[in-house]
Amino acid sequence: MKRVVITGLGPLTSIGIGAENYHRGQLEGKNGISTITNFDTSDIASHFAGQILEDITNRLDRKEIKYWDRFMQFAVIATDLAVIDAGLTKEELHSERVGTAIGSGIGGVGAWETNFNLKYEKNAGRISPFFVPMTICNLAAGVVSMRYGALGPSSCTVTACSTGTANIGDAYRVIQLGEAEVMIAGSTEAACTIMSMAGFANMKALSFRNDSPETASRPFQKSRDGFVLGEGAGIVIMEELEHAKKRGARIYAEVVGFSTSADAYHMTNPAPEGRGAARAMRNAIHNAGITPKQVGYVNAHGTSTPAGDLAETQAIKAVYGDHAYKLAVSSTKSMTGHLLGAAGAIEAIASVQAIYSGMIPPTINQIDPDPELDLDYVPNVAREQKVDYAVSNSFAFGGQNAVIVFKRFD
Repeated sequence: MKRVVITGLGPLTSIGIGAENYHRGQLEGKNGISTITNFDTSDIASHFAGQILEDITNRLDRKEIKYWDRFMQFAVIATDLAVIDAGLTKEELHSERVGTAIGSGIGGVGAWETNFNLKYEKNAGRISPFFVPMTICNLAAGVVSMRYGALGPSSCTVTACSTGTANIGDAYRVIQLGEAEVMIAGSTEAACTIMSMAGFANMKALSFRNDSPETASRPFQKSRDGFVLGEGAGIVIMEELEHAKKRGARIYAEVVGFSTSADAYHMTNPAPEGRGAARAMRNAIHNAGITPKQVGYVNAHGTSTPAGDLAETQAIKAVYGDHAYKLAVSSTKSMTGHLLGAAGAIEAIASVQAIYSGMIPPTINQIDPDPELDLDYVPNVAREQKVDYAVSNSFAFGGQNAVIVFKRFD
């Protein structure tokens, strides 16, 4: 099997755009949650989200803004950032040996809302002829492949909140098998919209802490009351090791393990004691050829929901045993909110940065510890610590779990 390394990072998040800014935001414990002002939330129970407030239109041309849904725009911008970070050129990526694996949990929900309103406020003739490609999830991978001329394997795995991890894991396997030398991989989501907010709020999944949005995302705390919706994208450049070495690339980390599992239990609730999550963790670690005791950091799924945080903590204890109490476990969702399909991608980037920098991001808003959740969640302040192996967890509605393992590259 070929060895696979990460050589470029492209995060687009509410706490920082680009690798350096995103990493700084994590280490500063930056809060990326704010009250929504671009649409009326007065009849929605939750009024805040982790939004991209920076005007991104100056990074795209007029047609890209007009004909691409926001999730597609995010994917392209994040890819541009990752390509620059990797030191690659468009000419180098125009190849049959370069592929794309980019997903989205929901796709163009903004385009759905806009065009639905056009139909009922005016008439069906006003619906955009680009409506269908603006909504389907695979168009993120599609427009990225077109932009760079990436002619190799192209896919879009959609597994709700584990989408980002699943696509990076799929890309890892593609390179392992020798089907590509470079993969542009990750995920994107732009679901901070009326329909998404109302849907998640009505199912009681969101935090309703409208009086204090900046502290609403509080994973593993006794007073946690739901997740905070976020938006953004994460793209990584993955290369076959010899290809990266030949061009003198900076190597952030090596990908060494990946696994998925199904809870086969419930549409939204995790399996009791996190049994499905534990199975994915255990298999990913086994796939990496290491023991649980070698893992130093876990980037938790950590959504700030009562059931989810408990199940993940139980799963970590089941997999790591006594070593669970020696692990650094943090949830960067405390800062960014939950990016749904894009969550796993930006959290994979955070995991890689923890390895490369020797700095572990904190879980902010650690205010009132839950006695049932008693692991080391790196409370409130980043920590300097050498990490040889980091694990990133992602768990999804439908009980679809994905876990990936990264190794410090020597």
